[in-house]
Amino acid sequence: MEVPQRDRATRRVAQPATPDVSRRCFVALGANLGDPVLTVNAAIRALREMPQTEFITASSLYRTAPVGLRHQPDFINAVVELNAAMSAPNLLESLFSLEERFGRRRSVKNAPRTLDLDLLVYGDLVRSDPWLTLPHPRLHERAFVLAPLAEIAPGLIIPGRGAVGELLLRCADQQVRILRPQAA
Repeated sequence: MEVPQRDRATRRVAQPATPDVSRRCFVALGANLGDPVLTVNAAIRALREMPQTEFITASSLYRTAPVGLRHQPDFINAVVELNAAMSAPNLLESLFSLEERFGRRRSVKNAPRTLDLDLLVYGDLVRSDPWLTLPHPRLHERAFVLAPLAEIAPGLIIPGRGAVGELLLRCADQQVRILRPQAA
């Protein structure tokens, strides 16, 4: 999810009415400040209760090295699958609100964070504008997203990128360690 570094109010744009059908969506979770295992599990529970969505499943938790700014704690990552009965921009706004509830403050790119939620895939939607890029623009390059995604949706085809399993094989040099089966 590509979002310019602006305040929440400037991210809002007029959205079409809620779609008549649910869309299969995948959301990545990551945290490396405070107690990231506790935070990611709490965020998974919060996603279970998100309005206009149906929680399907969550991956196991994974420990991964930071990308970008390397001198920071390891991350705890997971992916959840939802069916969303709201537009992709509205879902993204709900994810931003959830991040804020968990104390997320945006500073520099790839900085340590209490919680990061990325909308990876929204049905078969392909979109690229200043507010939202789908599928997530770096999803296919990151084992910390692909490993938990492959766990819960091994047959998923990422629009414009390919099969999750094949994409994960291309990231074999990236260290990803499963913490325990199935998150909260």
